[in-house]
Amino acid sequence: MVVAIGTFEMHFPEVHSLKEKRQILRSLIDRVKAKFNASIAEVANNDLWQRGTIGVAMVANDRLLLQQMAQKIDDILGDHSQVEVIDNYWDYI
Repeated sequence: MVVAIGTFEMHFPEVHSLKEKRQILRSLIDRVKAKFNASIAEVANNDLWQRGTIGVAMVANDRLLLQQMAQKIDDILGDHSQVEVIDNYWDYI
């Protein structure tokens, strides 16, 4: 069994309220959950309207499969026009 844990530090340059930020995050979180059945949630910077931190966790039997899924999640989170991923990190246990 292999566990992948990812964190994503995000900046929302064009967002002007917590409500706007949460709408964007909800959209991203729902897309990742639907496509990969991964556990994903906002884990820090909840009260900052232009910053956010998302945590992702996945379990599988094969590390290569998790790495491929992690790359696709990176692409989904990085391709949103209103989100700038400042930093992301994946750890495999």
